[in-house]
Amino acid sequence: RQMCIRDREEKYPEIVQKSLDSDMNMPTDKDMDTMPDSGSKDNKTDGGSTGSTPDNGSTGNKTDSGSTGKTTDDSSLPKFPAFEGKDLDGNTVKSSDLFSGKAVTVVNFWFTTCGPCVGELGDLDALNKKLSGKGGALIGINAFTLDGNEAAISDAKDVLTQSGATYQNVYFDSGSEAGKFVENIYAYPTTYVVNRSGRIVGDPIVGAITSKAQADALQAQIDKALAADMG
Repeated sequence: RQMCIRDREEKYPEIVQKSLDSDMNMPTDKDMDTMPDSGSKDNKTDGGSTGSTPDNGSTGNKTDSGSTGKTTDDSSLPKFPAFEGKDLDGNTVKSSDLFSGKAVTVVNFWFTTCGPCVGELGDLDALNKKLSGKGGALIGINAFTLDGNEAAISDAKDVLTQSGATYQNVYFDSGSEAGKFVENIYAYPTTYVVNRSGRIVGDPIVGAITSKAQADALQAQIDKALAADMG
């Protein structure tokens, strides 16, 4: 099982059906009770926006197949929502500095009681080490830690330590643009690739990279972003 589904059956019937067929992992009631309040469930973004609930067939956050990053105008790519927050050790983190300083940044959304999320932490840490040698980085955003929830931060740090994951995890205000972006993520883990301009490259990778399909798809997007940065 590669992911935890967050939203209701009436909103994502196909996804829920897959979960019932054991292709995906539904969170427990406890998980649902402890997820951050996402407010309205009807605030799904339209195609073309930076929302994180892509429909099948939606091209809203896809890159053009001929896109080559620096050699073309990437202004058509959706922007990852700007944020100013902190890492789990209390250090200030600004997205503008974070993205501009790296050739590529992989952003992984997870939460502490999501089994597939925790299961991929070791692989993500290995990926971060690999990226660091290429001018890139990986960061985590734990949905439970938004607004600086101290108990959630402590739990997240414990899980990361137990998994041997040392890459940076950050949080920000739930009411911010980035916080609203998190509200619209319906499945965990979900991973984005962001270029130096702070723009999203390709579609989000939904599901853990412990699956070869997800791992290969993520690597392809990373390679595209790195090639564009060099170009």
